Amino acid sequence: MPPSLTLRRRTLRRGVGAALLVSAALLGATVGGCTSLPENVNRPVSKALPPAADGPLAAFIQQNGSDKPAASVAAPRTTSGFMLIDGPQAAYSSRLALAEQAQRSLDLQYYAIHADASTGRLMRAVQDAARRGVRVRILIDDFHSAGRNALVLGLADTPNVQIRLFNPLAGARASSIGRIVVSLGDMGRIQQRMHNKLFIADNTLGITGGRNLGDAYFGLGGDAGNFVDLDVLAAGPIVQQMSKSFDQYWNDERAYPVESLVDRKEMDRIREKAAESGRSGASGGAQGTPSPPDGEPRPDAQSAAAFGDSKAAQRPGWDEQPMDLKAVKFTWAPALLLVDRPGKIPADEQAKEGPAPAKPDAPHGEMPAGETVVEGVLPLIAQARQDLVIVSPYFVPGKEIRNAFAKARERGVRIRVLTNSLASNDAPVAHVGYARHRTDLLDMGVELYEMRADQAGLRQALGTGSGVTGGMGESKAMLHSKFIVRDGRLLAIGSMNLDLRSQKQNTEIALVVRSTELSAEATSIVEKSLKEGAWKVERDPSAGGALVWRAPAGSGLQDAHTEPDTSTSLRALLWLIGPLAPDSML
Repeated sequence: MPPSLTLRRRTLRRGVGAALLVSAALLGATVGGCTSLPENVNRPVSKALPPAADGPLAAFIQQNGSDKPAASVAAPRTTSGFMLIDGPQAAYSSRLALAEQAQRSLDLQYYAIHADASTGRLMRAVQDAARRGVRVRILIDDFHSAGRNALVLGLADTPNVQIRLFNPLAGARASSIGRIVVSLGDMGRIQQRMHNKLFIADNTLGITGGRNLGDAYFGLGGDAGNFVDLDVLAAGPIVQQMSKSFDQYWNDERAYPVESLVDRKEMDRIREKAAESGRSGASGGAQGTPSPPDGEPRPDAQSAAAFGDSKAAQRPGWDEQPMDLKAVKFTWAPALLLVDRPGKIPADEQAKEGPAPAKPDAPHGEMPAGETVVEGVLPLIAQARQDLVIVSPYFVPGKEIRNAFAKARERGVRIRVLTNSLASNDAPVAHVGYARHRTDLLDMGVELYEMRADQAGLRQALGTGSGVTGGMGESKAMLHSKFIVRDGRLLAIGSMNLDLRSQKQNTEIALVVRSTELSAEATSIVEKSLKEGAWKVERDPSAGGALVWRAPAGSGLQDAHTEPDTSTSLRALLWLIGPLAPDSML
């Protein structure tokens, strides 16, 4: 089957799955759940270990210090170190380096950890760290911990490894659909997800951004497509704030130790089913399940290798070697961590009262903070004087964002937004909320760009500068980076989309860094994408103001007058879904 046809069918299937979730949400209030979560769960409190004054990571910080290096990693600073990670290979090798170099602790917090080849190699490095005495804590949002991906939970059998699941759904983990069905009476729990991403070693170096762990996030997604992303490696006092954020979630009542949810018999059944799937050549259970309800895609599992095999991805151009940290050069700058408190997702007894307010931590810097990460980012827009560059794969601007845009345009601020096109969006229903605001945004003077989904776009687009492109075949490129650059001096990068889901339902995390150097680097990356890898959406005066998608110069493509590279059936489906899908659910 031609790859383009395969992608169109998968996109249509995911759209149908998302539509089913929307319908379930509308009907869920009348459906009762069949199972419940355990009560009186034992959650031993633990905290991040202090950063060590010695060890390879501490030595690396001392060697890579600012203009006036500190005497030790624990010495006070007013700045932290940052390096943008702009490609899948660098994203993979940097995490592998942290796992291999850690001496005291590893703290991982993710929305999704997929049980596939590349993550298998990475998790084996985490296991090896635990076996040499490193304390490992892994916190995962519960939504993806079913089917084949539940294999990740088996790491809890390793001494020194603890795993907790955040905001879990009730029911067995053999099927994502089954768990959703038995939870239809609790649609609020299904909708509210922990979207934070952290990878912290020795409380000394940490990685955050938009990337989950899995083949599709490391450029190895095959026909299912690859997510174009941007991360940041951080050092210095900001990492201690990242660890403090992890501790808040780890010790929260919404975080359930895996042993309280999955007994050994169920884990054995999961392993047996995954082994049978691998022997039969099946892809591992992701296909045929509905897209998750948070506006973020679930990549199909493409690897035939079982999670935990001795070798990970064997792909052309792929290198499983850890990053040489000695070659890393940090930019030292003041920074601020914005993080939603876990209480943004209500515990059961708070469900009727609504989420507790969240106040982000501010170790240094002068940025104001709102009640949520997205509201903390809004002042960046409000204070812009010249230029705003916004990258958000799921862009559904609520009233506050639209008002901030309008006021910024009145001040003469240039606003450029890069988001997914319908073709590059792996959760097409999320495109509905963006599309309904598109003409209003254009009329106020916002410049809109939409990611090209084809292979040329992947090679040229945001986030592939130092990554792997060989062996991708006809991969679909899907924008997944989330950052804002204000006036060329301030960069905000993290897990948040500019949509109502990130603002109101999911928990998020973001770094705000005051640095002209990092801002220029991020702007350069996105401007290359705007020029070569994105459609520019405009009003066409010759067609009565209808939308037109301008092809990138030199691409050989023609301008389009409908959503580029999409089928009539997909556009018709979303036209039908649109009236049933409020912005807050997309």
